Amino acid sequence: MSHPVINKQPLGRLWPTLDPFLFCAHHLDAYPASNGELGVQAVELEHRETGSDFSGKDGFNMYHGEVVPGFPGHPHRGFETVTLVRQGLIDHADSLGAAARFGHGDVQWLTAGKGIMHSEMFPLVNRDSPNPLELFQIWLNLPAASKMVEPHFTMFWNERIPRFSQAGADGRRAEVAVIAGALPGANRPLPPPPESWAADPAHDVAIWTLTLEPGARWTMPAASNAGARRMFYWFVGDGLRLDAQALDGHAAYELAVLQPVEVVNTGSDVAECLVLQGLPVGERVAQYGPFVMNTEQEIMQAMQDFRRTRFGGWPWKENDPVHGEQPRRFARHPGAAEEETPPLD
Repeated sequence: MSHPVINKQPLGRLWPTLDPFLFCAHHLDAYPASNGELGVQAVELEHRETGSDFSGKDGFNMYHGEVVPGFPGHPHRGFETVTLVRQGLIDHADSLGAAARFGHGDVQWLTAGKGIMHSEMFPLVNRDSPNPLELFQIWLNLPAASKMVEPHFTMFWNERIPRFSQAGADGRRAEVAVIAGALPGANRPLPPPPESWAADPAHDVAIWTLTLEPGARWTMPAASNAGARRMFYWFVGDGLRLDAQALDGHAAYELAVLQPVEVVNTGSDVAECLVLQGLPVGERVAQYGPFVMNTEQEIMQAMQDFRRTRFGGWPWKENDPVHGEQPRRFARHPGAAEEETPPLD
């Protein structure tokens, strides 16, 4: 059997991606106890350029937040964001009037389409203990035919995300969380937004997170579309093998897609991985910051449209709204009169 690894790239601040994915960021911040107002205590903010802090000082960033860390109101057009929160909470607000607080395994899937403004703030709800935050934000491209669709957001609550779990004879367990893409042995995947590239099963889009206890193993199936591409990110653990090939450290590994691959944790600690797979959109990409189109002329039009319309305006009093001190997770979709809480069976 041939080795499954095609190439390897390092994991930097932004992780390398393959079409149809545009961007993958792994945020891991050790926020301290709250100042009592969902923000970072002033003493912790000394010697930082609040409003643009990516210093990593003391193990965390403020990003573009000044008191509460996060990303105040900013625009997007022409692609989708998929946000997987592993620890902590995110407060979402947008130009459609939608709001959400989600975290602890929840996923938000936002189709920016023709344009949306939103904020993503990281409220610190614990006053007497640290507030660690860990998340992935993944950008998924939209084809030209869908770049100007209506904006849409979907919540995948942790309790509803399909999972595949197996234990070997020794009881060592492997678990896969299925954000997108059918996986044998897991429940039917949750439906992506209707205009997403992932909404067509023929595009074979998969977003999976994998956790393996020491000694556990799992066989990743071959892709169903021979034209798909697959990136495998190993980011936690001290030993991993793909088939007979031992991996040389945490990195992004592009894998062949036409053969199953056995993933084995050969280390002494839990191993964690992310898989991004899909058929390429295969179109020219023109990007300027938060706008992803096909031509420079379309980028100029996006900038003009945003200056003129603010993509629907901003119905919030603040540029960085947060949603109170209660850690309750909820979502309020545009036009909905009641908040939605994570459904429990």
